[in-house]
Amino acid sequence: MYIRPTANKTYGNAFLKNKDMTIHQQTVRNMLGIMMKNKPMTIWDMAKVKFANDTSKLRYREKKYRRLLVGREDRGKHSAGILELGLVIKDGTSHKKVIADKYRLSLHGILYCINALQLTEKEFETIVEKYHKVLPKVFGKWDYLKSKIGKDVYTIKLLSKGLIADNPQIITNSKTPFYELMSYLTIKYHRNYESISEEELANQISIWFYINLLYQPYSKKEKTYEGLERLDEVFEDDPELRKWFNGFFKEAKAYYVNRNSMMKVKLKL
Repeated sequence: MYIRPTANKTYGNAFLKNKDMTIHQQTVRNMLGIMMKNKPMTIWDMAKVKFANDTSKLRYREKKYRRLLVGREDRGKHSAGILELGLVIKDGTSHKKVIADKYRLSLHGILYCINALQLTEKEFETIVEKYHKVLPKVFGKWDYLKSKIGKDVYTIKLLSKGLIADNPQIITNSKTPFYELMSYLTIKYHRNYESISEEELANQISIWFYINLLYQPYSKKEKTYEGLERLDEVFEDDPELRKWFNGFFKEAKAYYVNRNSMMKVKLKL
C-alpha cells in the first residue's frame, strides 16, 4: 500500500522504457540489479562491480551509490534513499579494511526487481539462488517445486505486480477453498500493513504462493479438483512443508467456524 506504489512512482514501473528513464532511475535500477545478483555486500563492493580497477571512478560511484542508498540532505530538504523506502536492508558487517555495513534487497526489493526489471528466466534463477534463505518456503524449495509444478513456480510474478487475488469477484472452482483461504490471509495480516518483520512477511508471501496453486477458473466441464490435487502433490514428499501449511489451514478453519457461531449468536438464527 506504500512501498510498491512509491517505488513505481520514483524509480519506474515495468512499462517504463530505458529511453524514458532519468539518470537517477537508471542508476538506482543498476544498483538494485547488482544486489539482485549477489549476496549481501558493501557499497564499495557494489561500486567495484563496474569499476574494479579504476580508483577515481570507483570512489565517485561509491559516493553516488551511498547517496542513493541512504538518502541526502540538500538545502535543508531530506531526500529518502532506497534503504529508507524499504527496497534494501542492512544485513551484516564487513571487516576487510574498514568496518562497513553490508546491504541486500528486502523482500519488497525482490518483488520490485522481479516486476520492474522484467527478469529473464536466468536472472530469476539467480535471485532465487542468492535469496533462498530470505524466502525459505519458496526460494529454498525451488528445485523441489519445479519438479512438482514446473513453470507454475513463476506465479510469484503475479504478487510482484500487486495482484493479491483476494477479490470476491474472482471466478474459480467453488469446490476449492481458494477465496476463503486468500481472504483469511488478508485478515490474518491486516494489522501489518504499516510494519511487519521480514520473517513474518516471508511467511505471508509463502502462504500466498501455495494458496495460489489452488486457483482454477470455473468451468462446467471440470470434473476434478486440479487445484487440490496439485497442492497435495507438492506436499506429499515434504512433510515439513505440509505441516507448516496445515497450521495455517487449521487456523483459517477455526476462524470461519468461530465467525459462523458469532453470526448465529448475534442474529439468533
